[in-house]
Amino acid sequence: MDASFINIAIVVVYLLAMLAFGWWGKSRTKNNSDFLVAGRRLGPFLYTGTMAAVVLGGASTVGGVGLGYKFGISGMWLVVAIGAGVLLLSLLFAGTIQKLKIYTVSQMLTLRYGSRATEASGIVMLAYTLMLCATSTGAYATIFVVLFDWERPIAIGVGGAIVLVYSTVGGMWSITLADQVQFIIKTVGIFFLMLPFTLNAAGGFEGIRSRVDESFFQIDGIGVQTIITYFVVYTLGLLIGQDIWQRVFTAKTPNVARWGGATAGIYCILYGVAGALIGMAASVALSGIDIAVKDDVYAEVAQTLLPVGIGGLVLAAAVAAMMSTASGALIAAATVARADVLPFVASWFGRDINTEDSDNPEHDVKANRIWVLALGIIAIVIAIITKDVVAALTIAYDILVGGLLVAILGGLVWKRGTGIAAAASMAVGSVVTLGTMIVLEINAEAPLDGIYANEPIYYGLLASALVYVAVSLLTKPTDPQVMRNWQRRVAGQAAEESPLPTAAR
Repeated sequence: MDASFINIAIVVVYLLAMLAFGWWGKSRTKNNSDFLVAGRRLGPFLYTGTMAAVVLGGASTVGGVGLGYKFGISGMWLVVAIGAGVLLLSLLFAGTIQKLKIYTVSQMLTLRYGSRATEASGIVMLAYTLMLCATSTGAYATIFVVLFDWERPIAIGVGGAIVLVYSTVGGMWSITLADQVQFIIKTVGIFFLMLPFTLNAAGGFEGIRSRVDESFFQIDGIGVQTIITYFVVYTLGLLIGQDIWQRVFTAKTPNVARWGGATAGIYCILYGVAGALIGMAASVALSGIDIAVKDDVYAEVAQTLLPVGIGGLVLAAAVAAMMSTASGALIAAATVARADVLPFVASWFGRDINTEDSDNPEHDVKANRIWVLALGIIAIVIAIITKDVVAALTIAYDILVGGLLVAILGGLVWKRGTGIAAAASMAVGSVVTLGTMIVLEINAEAPLDGIYANEPIYYGLLASALVYVAVSLLTKPTDPQVMRNWQRRVAGQAAEESPLPTAAR
């Protein structure tokens, strides 16, 4: 049989399996908590797999190999920064976050500060999660274009539809089960197939060393400034992203959130090293092939260096990585839109929507499905019509970190932080970040140079931190009753989950 046919067949079987997991997850979804956070009952194995799957997307898998191909071992730093973010979140904050029994980051801010002014954070979080979903949707379409010879819009539409179906039908349970399979496929594909086969094709480390520049073995070969940027953007971003927090909410106990997440963080770091090594070996083993775009290296290794069938499994691993990120971002976007953004917008029109119809759990699940479906369609359309979704994601990511990081982490670690200070720091940090980006873009030599610059996020963080500390010290401490309620939540004494708004239906 033709090798490409076998590879295609393996990927098709994988895609069909994802749809099957959607229906499997549906049988476990009975209420709001099941749909959004898998009933908050994931044990160590499922939790570790789903956390690793959601953070290791196309940038970590295909992009990580491409960075190794171009820069050598230092190409690992992007994924290492992601792993460091998961480690820090898990060891420092995940236990506390799990005890809160909430659904969104914005709900944490409201609980901690007792101020509705912080609800505007939901808009930034929605933009971030929606753009993350659109970026991942466009990314796995590149695999379908190569594999099936489809036009890009068709590839995006088909791939997006598959993610949309299993996410809509079963919610977080379907996503968790799919993520577990994706985690296993990625582990086998990267560590046990691509790495040994590519190293062998390159003649091992000695073969690589004899044919590449010495900088390929330098740990800072990619540049110290680039490494710092990875840690500022990805490590800090992972500490506060709704898509990551929503996985923390699924943990059964604080210990599962803490140590299962730490295990996932260590796995991510090893994953980054493996990807860089595969890229290094590919630069030697594929030296006779002209590869213009570094992100094409992954697919080239799968189709050129690996035996028939194994290449298909490795391509499925790439699709798995991108789909896990897309589905995680999609349900996060739907949760934020329903729980945070809609009530915030409604309040401007004098409507107060704070209660939940607990007598209608099936109706509640149906409402969540509608939100996932609607936002999933929007993400697919954005991925199809926008040529540079990454620029939009970068803007959202910078504002997320530059604007929201200080208020969120400040609320977790500093009792003196106040709601007025949190709202002010979010506003100032966001404005400074966006303003610096605009100024740099106006004066940039090439389009998008200002958007992709490092300075906006640095200035935004600094301004946000200064305002948060200063305003906190100049304003009255948070209301004692609010702090008592917060301390009860942090101690795991929440009587029930925070509700979602009725009018969101």
